[in-house]
Amino acid sequence: MMEFYENGIYLNLEEMQDGTLKLLHFSSLPYDPALIPEENKRGFRLVEVQVPGLDRPEERHGTKYVVTAPGYRLKFDSFSDERNEYGRKLTFLTKDEETGLSVSSCFQFYDRISVVRSWTEVDNQGSESQTLEYVSSFALTGLGKGGIRKRDDKLVLHIPHNSWQREIQWKQYRLPDLGLCLNQPVHISRSSKTINVINTGNWSAKEYIPAGFLEDLETGESLLWQIEHNGSWHWEISDQTGFLYLQLSGPSETWSHWSKILKPGERFVSVPVAVSPVTGGFEKANEEMTKYRRRIRRPNEDNEKLAVIFNDYMNCLFADPTTVKELPLIDAAAKAGCEYYCIDAGWYSAGFWWDNVGEWKPSAERFPEGLMWLMDYIRSKGMIPGVWLEIEVMGINCELAKKLPDDWFFCRHGKRVYDRSRYQLDFRNPEVRAFADEIIDRFVRQYHVGYIKMDYNIEPGIGTEINADSYGDGLLEHERAYLKWLDAVFERYPDLIIENCSSGGLRMDYAMLSRHSIQSTSDVEDYRVYATISANAPSVLTPEQAAVWSYPLSDGDDEQTIFNMVNAMMLRIHQSGHLAEISPSGKRYVHEGIRTYKTIRNDIRKSYPFWPIGLSNYDDPWVSLGLKTDDKAYIAVWRRNSTDDTVILPVGFLKNKEVQVRMLYPENAKCEYAWNSGTGSLSAKLPDKYTARIFILQGTFKTS
Repeated sequence: MMEFYENGIYLNLEEMQDGTLKLLHFSSLPYDPALIPEENKRGFRLVEVQVPGLDRPEERHGTKYVVTAPGYRLKFDSFSDERNEYGRKLTFLTKDEETGLSVSSCFQFYDRISVVRSWTEVDNQGSESQTLEYVSSFALTGLGKGGIRKRDDKLVLHIPHNSWQREIQWKQYRLPDLGLCLNQPVHISRSSKTINVINTGNWSAKEYIPAGFLEDLETGESLLWQIEHNGSWHWEISDQTGFLYLQLSGPSETWSHWSKILKPGERFVSVPVAVSPVTGGFEKANEEMTKYRRRIRRPNEDNEKLAVIFNDYMNCLFADPTTVKELPLIDAAAKAGCEYYCIDAGWYSAGFWWDNVGEWKPSAERFPEGLMWLMDYIRSKGMIPGVWLEIEVMGINCELAKKLPDDWFFCRHGKRVYDRSRYQLDFRNPEVRAFADEIIDRFVRQYHVGYIKMDYNIEPGIGTEINADSYGDGLLEHERAYLKWLDAVFERYPDLIIENCSSGGLRMDYAMLSRHSIQSTSDVEDYRVYATISANAPSVLTPEQAAVWSYPLSDGDDEQTIFNMVNAMMLRIHQSGHLAEISPSGKRYVHEGIRTYKTIRNDIRKSYPFWPIGLSNYDDPWVSLGLKTDDKAYIAVWRRNSTDDTVILPVGFLKNKEVQVRMLYPENAKCEYAWNSGTGSLSAKLPDKYTARIFILQGTFKTS
């Protein structure tokens, strides 16, 4: 038995008599050997690797990735235990003699953080090529094995659904709700039913955030995971040999048309994943994952300063910028206290532009004095200018695209891939990367741009056939090439802010967010709906990376303006709206909101989120988000359509604490509130439907 304990995580492995290595335990609680009968241990495989041409003799059902070959028969060779800049790293080496495949299962710990990053490296040390069809990045059998209650009664699975204008919807399920009920004798439990959560394509979060959370209500154990990949990925939960398992991976042949020919001497590295086992529920797990997300993120000034950005798009110019329209907005944004000013889509074309993007040359019709003149005007107002780009695509009516060879683009069945009248550029091609570099260099060096809103509005599907072993192989290597290109851009321009936007939040993953300092959370146009996205955003990314629109409408009243500001002030302000046209009192509330934000943003960047009334659903009448530090807690509360004007917000970690409470924003607006020390709760009475407030709670209470 190999036993490890690091940062609150227990890891137990055992080499069996047949030489295979089993991962028996990965948890925040100690291992109890009595929980796994000897005859059931065969299913506790450390890693699953599938290649064609090999028998899979053990019983399995359906398409689930268990009893993979040679995965099921990999023999333990050795392990290493070392330290690096992050913390402890364990690597377990297993081998298959027949194929010559050598498989390294890597577990990277992070000092003082209860999260492990896991990935798999496959080396072909044989004399023949082998085709990989599936490689797990993390495989754990024995979910919910502790306690005495049935798994149907005690396990709750939380899945973060995601889509355009419906971002970050956590939904919870009992396993029977998803068809995985326990109706066989426990010791032989196995079926063909798998709970699959899958993404296929280049929009990594178009249906789900690449993450999940499983909690055991009896033992208190839980697992929070994320797959750190900007393309196709897959996780599954099912049963085998009497136990439930979880497997996390990148692309696979079954789900995403991925296979990879591994020639002798070649290596394949799976996409990384992160897993946090804790005792204490979602907020505790999310706190550990927040620490981890900050640890793996590219060091950058933006996530220290939390700059306030004005963008002219949402409920404002809507991709129709001109010099005449921009000037009053620039003046108004500067007066409000914005620090960056981003000109959004449309600046490169006189008219309809959707299908002719790709050359990224400013429109003289829109900007008669030139775009440079407008950039200088922004700087003269004390703000740093920015522009919108969608550098990964070319429109089908772009003149340059008509002249370029097909190997610049994704192709399938001998034809270029179309989606929404755009072609997908292939960043494996060095000429494509050089072209993209020229665009970035031009805007930074010539136009002195300090901010780029990097959008992405197509889904090119399963991949490309050009210079690829499979469609999915072409897609995976393109995605990795894009990330390397992005790394090189930040190396040249470390102070450049590049916003990660994909029709809002459709690439909300930590392959991208370990590089980008800021993430667009949504394109939703209804500020009342946005409260749910704002509240839930810190469940999938750090608060200081979550950009939220505030777009007070020209004809809106004061409470509408306040609601908009509260949406953004706990995270990152993406200010928009016709600030030059709103009422004088509305302007005052915008100015106050930005001024107040600048006093708390240093706390936001080191805070941890909590949810007094739980994560939000879109039909909730009340919404709340909290951020805590060692001596402060901030609580935003939104009243939507509630007929009750009062809400009680539990803050359990402050029960019986001496706390001073005041309304932080707006300072002088109608609202009754009281702190209840004995119950650790804040009572708030909001005056009308669709109103919002922010409170600050201060004291001496270490919370993390």
